[in-house]
Amino acid sequence: MTTEIELDTKTVADVTASLAEVNQRIEAAARASGRSPEEVRLVAVSKKQPDVRVLAAYQAGQRRFGENYVQGLVARAALLPKDVELHLIGHLQTNKAKKAAEAASFIHTVDSLKVAEALGQTALPRKILIEVNLGDESQKAGVATENVLPLLEACHRWQSLDPVGLMCIPPAEGSRAYFGALRALRDRLRAQSGWPLPELSMGMSADYEAAILEGATLVRVGTAIFGARV
Repeated sequence: MTTEIELDTKTVADVTASLAEVNQRIEAAARASGRSPEEVRLVAVSKKQPDVRVLAAYQAGQRRFGENYVQGLVARAALLPKDVELHLIGHLQTNKAKKAAEAASFIHTVDSLKVAEALGQTALPRKILIEVNLGDESQKAGVATENVLPLLEACHRWQSLDPVGLMCIPPAEGSRAYFGALRALRDRLRAQSGWPLPELSMGMSADYEAAILEGATLVRVGTAIFGARV
């Protein structure tokens, strides 16, 4: 870890308090959904956040961090100690698959056969999630619902890939209904394939509690912890 960065008291206090509040809300939502809080894990989204804030979160006990870009992912890997778990939560270009697989334990955004093949060819064992475009939004990445099973089948052909679930970024309006739809899709795929697919990556700062109520196991929260991006 880079130790030259000085952590000022105010930044540490602010991030620690915000992180504690998010964790408390996660716990409350998990209990309200009838699940144990341990079933929901927080991915702190450090995209475009100053190193000092990220290190403050680490000091406060956070060990899972998410980045949207491979360049940011590599930078966090260099900044943070080896006990962190790094997640790629943004679109992955095939020519950056090797760097992504080297840095990230989880890749949330497999949305095409080409991306799956690029990751499989790295031969680096990684957990992956299929990104689903539930709202059929042309400006967003993600595979159409009817193509999720064929993509999962293709991923399973690569020994190094471990498809563990689904991910979505729903439309801003009515997000809870889309979270429920992702859970229902996962349940159908389980029944069809026999694969456990334990993970549902859904919910961000504005709606992570609703996502938990609908079954999220991974929530991606950034500004509620770190404040506005720089």
